[in-house]
Amino acid sequence: MQIYKESNFKKDVILLIGMEFSGRHGCSEEERQYLQPFIVDAELYLDLSKAGKSDNLTDTVDYVQVFNEVKKIVTGTPRNLIETVAEDIAQSLLKQFTQIESLKITIHKPTAPIAETFNGAAISIIRSR
Repeated sequence: MQIYKESNFKKDVILLIGMEFSGRHGCSEEERQYLQPFIVDAELYLDLSKAGKSDNLTDTVDYVQVFNEVKKIVTGTPRNLIETVAEDIAQSLLKQFTQIESLKITIHKPTAPIAETFNGAAISIIRSR
């Protein structure tokens, strides 16, 4: 008989998928001149068991607050790289929401400056405490 430890199971996750904002991120002057869409996905890994039992918002991470923080960063200071935008988001969320153990941030740039037909560029980063 195998004994399962908590570490044998994957963590719970809060998913915020397809958050779309306008920003001015990019290396070229043209990219920074005009607002362009950025789509952000956030996977927040934490223990949701207490919230599941208590039905109390204070026992989880309020995804409305997460959404607002991501929006503030994406619509804020222009960056050359979407990697930097993702890092700013990750570090801010880890600092503000101590329940988050690790996270994955994906940023899609559907209007990346490539003359060929394609669906855009994207990056993902994974960070933990």
